[in-house]
Parts: sequence; C-alpha cells; structure tokens
Amino acid sequence: MTNTKIKTINKVLIIRYSAIGDIILTTPVARWIKLQLNAEVHFLTDVKNAQLLSNNIYIDKIIPSSNSVIRDRSIIVKEEYSLIIDLHKSRRSRLTTLFLYVPVISFDKLNVKKWLAVNFKLDSLPNKHLVDRYADSLKPIGVINDGNGLDYFLPESIRVPNLPTLYHVLILGAAHFTKRIPITKCLEVIKESKIPVVLIGGKDVAEMAQTLANEPNALDFINKLSIDQSAYVLSKAQTIVTGDTGMMHIAAALKKPIVILWGNTTPKFGMYPYYGDNNNIDYISKEVILSCRPCSKIGYKRCPKGHHKCMNDQAIEGLFD
Repeated sequence: MTNTKIKTINKVLIIRYSAIGDIILTTPVARWIKLQLNAEVHFLTDVKNAQLLSNNIYIDKIIPSSNSVIRDRSIIVKEEYSLIIDLHKSRRSRLTTLFLYVPVISFDKLNVKKWLAVNFKLDSLPNKHLVDRYADSLKPIGVINDGNGLDYFLPESIRVPNLPTLYHVLILGAAHFTKRIPITKCLEVIKESKIPVVLIGGKDVAEMAQTLANEPNALDFINKLSIDQSAYVLSKAQTIVTGDTGMMHIAAALKKPIVILWGNTTPKFGMYPYYGDNNNIDYISKEVILSCRPCSKIGYKRCPKGHHKCMNDQAIEGLFD
C-alpha cells in the first residue's frame, strides 16, 4: 500500500487487465468491497473483458481501458477515487496509478518464486490460492474473505438450444497449446462418458472438434457460442473436463464439479478451481509428475521437450466414476 493515508473509502477502483480467468478470479474482491465497505465499485479492464463483468451486481461501473496510460490516468483523476486496488501489478498498472495521490493496494504476485519453480524446479510457493492472497492484501482496510468463492452472473434471457437433459462438458480451447487436452485424450474422455459430451471452445480448435464430432457421444458447439452462452452450457452440465483455462474459472464461479488436467502449469501457482469455504464442492486435479514440469507459468505453442507427456500421459480411465 502507498503511504497516502486512507480516510473514508466510498469509491474504489479495481484494476485488472488480461485474460478471462484472471478477471473471474478478481470477482470476489468486488463483492467484498461492495458488501463490507458499502463503497461504489468501478473496474478498469481491457475492452474485450467488459462482457465478463457486465452483469456483475457488485460492480457499479466498468471502465474499458484505452490502452493509453495517459488517458486512463485522466479518467482516474476525474473520478476522484478514495482507493485503488491494483490486482494486475504490472508496469502498465503502476504507471497508471503513479503519483495520483490516491492510496493503492496491491498484492505479492510471487513472480520470483514462480520463476524459480519454472527454471530450477525449486518449490518455495505457498500452499495458498491467489484469491486468498488477494484477501490477505485487503486485511489492512478491514475486508475479509466471505468464503463464497467466485462470481459469474448470467443474463436471465440467455439460452442455448439443442442441449441434452444430461451431459458433460469437454473444454477444448486454451490460450496456449501446452495447456490444451490433446485430441487422443479428448477421444478417451468422450468414450469414457455414458452421457453426451458437449464440446466448447473457439475457432482455434475447430479442426480438432471436427474429428471429435464424429464420435456418437460428442456434440460440437465449438465456435458457436458467446461467452455467456458457454457459461450457460457449463451451468447445466454434470461435470466439466478441462485444462488450465479461463473457462475452468467460470465453471468454478458457477459452482460446478470440475476435472482439471494440468499440462505445463501446476496448481502450486495458486490458480486451481476456487469455490470458497462455504461451498462444499469437489474437483479432481490430475497431474503427471515429470522433471520438466512446470515448464512455464503461462504456456507455449509447442512442448519444449517435444513429447507433451504432461498431457499425453494423463490417465482417463474411470474419469466419471
């Protein structure tokens, strides 16, 4: 936190740019601030993320970032915030909030410990989820973790036709190849299921989906759904099978059972499915223990070793038992 003294907290700006999962993981912070401090909550994020938060009842205003530090700073100055919570903690967010004379709270990203884990396989990471670290950073202002997990609010009007009554979901897409479940393993997942398996993802996995859709148990919804429609499909599913993806965090926000197959990343980075202490929901975390894991905290276009064993050696038999 900056040295600027906080007097009355009545208008708060949360900053988080970046990807789907990262945005969903910040939603508890908006809820805590709104309900515990009764403050007005604004959220500065990239334009493409606005849809993820548009129905959030705890956010009063979404500010699409202009990708210009100068313009974003001018917006912040006009709004006269009493507190800024920087949940991105990057060069961009630091420059955006520098010398604004507004108190800023951030958190420890553990980048050094993650770097040591990736490059030297030294495990010094705490056994603590990212959301709990967010909560730790807010203790000085009297905010606590309410135990209710993540939030994702679906529009009441949202519907997806042609869904079966009972089904599992298999998430094909991921931002990086080394996080994606390989097609051979996807085939095994589909064959393991006694009920239909709905495939969701973007156009980057459309070719893969065409092959999988030949399976009698598979339903191809690839590149046919909006984010809200995909979330609706998740909300009605029995189980979601996924890699380390943003949609996995949406599934957790919707309080759905998840089977996560870890590729190049690891749950020790603190971004595994998060339900909150008040929700008794189980998830299955499947890892292949290899000397080369974790090879990246983000991911690669191809396996650095060429074998992708972290995914190819996953055991699928009995997945739905």
